Amino acid sequence: MNRGPQGFCIWLTGLPSAGKTTIGKALVERLEGRGRYTELLDGDEIRKGLSSDLGFDRASREAHAGRVSYVAKVLARNGSIPIVALISPYRTSRAKARSEIGRFVEVYVNTPLTVCEERDVKGLYKKARAGQIKEMTGVDDPYEAPEHPEIVVDAVRMKPADSAEFILHELERQGWLPAAA
Repeated sequence: MNRGPQGFCIWLTGLPSAGKTTIGKALVERLEGRGRYTELLDGDEIRKGLSSDLGFDRASREAHAGRVSYVAKVLARNGSIPIVALISPYRTSRAKARSEIGRFVEVYVNTPLTVCEERDVKGLYKKARAGQIKEMTGVDDPYEAPEHPEIVVDAVRMKPADSAEFILHELERQGWLPAAA
């Protein structure tokens, strides 16, 4: 029986190189500083294990999001705060995650494609533009921005630490977290 605080999922979505993982790490640090159990579910890391058998076509991306959703649901129902950092480019995948997890906060890490391309340390956009990578989100595969996210982060104007603080403030304002002491 879970006797601690109720868990919920923070789902960070945005283009590749938008800043999701960096913001997620900053959120983990701050939430754990408040005594909350968290787990960062980073899409790239999960692809190395749980989703290593999947490609990057639409069906594989939706299956990947489904696997991440399941793990997030289990963590949240046990009082943890899973922080998902996943491109999850399709609204249908995010809607399914919301439905499955229940206690779900969608955070849109809003970063323009041009900025994401400048930040791309892995060189994925450059390879996609050269035709070396197919079905790259934002290049030749769509990213469907959320229509009604609970929180929108302007990852151009805010540094990752400021974005994490903004998200925490919004979580408090919306009743997901008690106000910090």
